[in-house]
Amino acid sequence: MADFEIKLNQKNIGKLLKSAQFAAAVNRAADAIAAEIGEDAKVYRYTTDRKAAAVGVPGELQARDGALTRAAAKVGLEVRAKK
Repeated sequence: MADFEIKLNQKNIGKLLKSAQFAAAVNRAADAIAAEIGEDAKVYRYTTDRKAAAVGVPGELQARDGALTRAAAKVGLEVRAKK
């Protein structure tokens, strides 16, 4: 067992998640996924307590072809089932 403890600095993590650089990285990832899918994909950029982005496709495209799942994997993102 390790004899050290890791403690996350939540204040600084929050600053990082709200930074322009992090927002740009999120947008690049969403754009890359949408580009893999093609014209049926739409990128939605929005703000909650931080900048965020989502990629949308028609439901049948995901259900039939797994378009979002495949595109995310192609750009190097890990896709897991929600617990």
